[in-house]
Amino acid sequence: MTLSDIQKLIQDDIQATDALILERLASDVVLINQIGHYIVNSGGKRLRPLLVLLSAKACGYEGTDHRLMAAVIEFIHTSTLLHDDVVDESDTRRGNKTANEVWGNAASVLVGDFLYSRSFEMMVEPGIMKIMEVMSEATNVIAAGEVLQLLNCHDADTTQERYLEVIHRKTAKLFEAATQMGPILAEKPELEEAFVLYGRHIGAAFQLIDDALDYMADETELGKNIGDDLAEGKPTLPLIYVLENGNEAEKDIIRRAIESEGIALLKEVTEIIQHSGAIEYTTRLAAAEAEKAKQALDVLNNSPIKEALLSLADLAVNRTH
Repeated sequence: MTLSDIQKLIQDDIQATDALILERLASDVVLINQIGHYIVNSGGKRLRPLLVLLSAKACGYEGTDHRLMAAVIEFIHTSTLLHDDVVDESDTRRGNKTANEVWGNAASVLVGDFLYSRSFEMMVEPGIMKIMEVMSEATNVIAAGEVLQLLNCHDADTTQERYLEVIHRKTAKLFEAATQMGPILAEKPELEEAFVLYGRHIGAAFQLIDDALDYMADETELGKNIGDDLAEGKPTLPLIYVLENGNEAEKDIIRRAIESEGIALLKEVTEIIQHSGAIEYTTRLAAAEAEKAKQALDVLNNSPIKEALLSLADLAVNRTH
């Protein structure tokens, strides 16, 4: 199934969620409306809210709070993007100027805070304590992951284990929370573990491919500047692979790039990564994570919704942006 095929399965839910997002973005502060609409409507995949909607359907949920929680997940994700772009000093996202590039860092951080607080305001509405427990833990883990990533920046001795811990906290945790919403809303605790594992592994696969694309994708298609991770001194898996498996000359270039020279060595680093097997290694790990995600859903009976969830795991790996 393509992403379009998947979206058609729950088109009504997606449209209702989009309407809810726009409704709950509304504020009497003009700048909040401007920045909120700019980032939310800037062409993202909306993969995380899609996972909320699909997981609820897969668990047989028949209410409407899954739409609310899909909007909550999107607000939390959007707020992290606003904060990330300030921390990373990014100027491009999804092919557009970042909000901090247009309005400045202060406005981006504060609107990110607004979206965080609005998401918590919304998540209490279903009146389910388990939702609050899951979401409050997830946001805390994500914040800790951001700090952990900051500590790893410019550290060429970052291990694969430390890198994987960052992507679990920073990326996979929100995927976990998104997919866990389905069994919680449907009151099927026996399915929670399966959906947590599904979300965790698809999130890891998604981030692994993101990090590989930073050294192999077309910049226009990717929607951000090629080499952004390198410019920020982030020791992602392709770089770590070369540091562990490359020859001494290759290791020296990668180490210098991570520690200080960054984007100035982009051409050399890209050539090394593309010829070292680093992309293939990262992709294999992503495919293994996607396979684990699919295996977690063995507890579900076959259905179009299950097929959609399985297809999303494959699409997380087989993409160019």
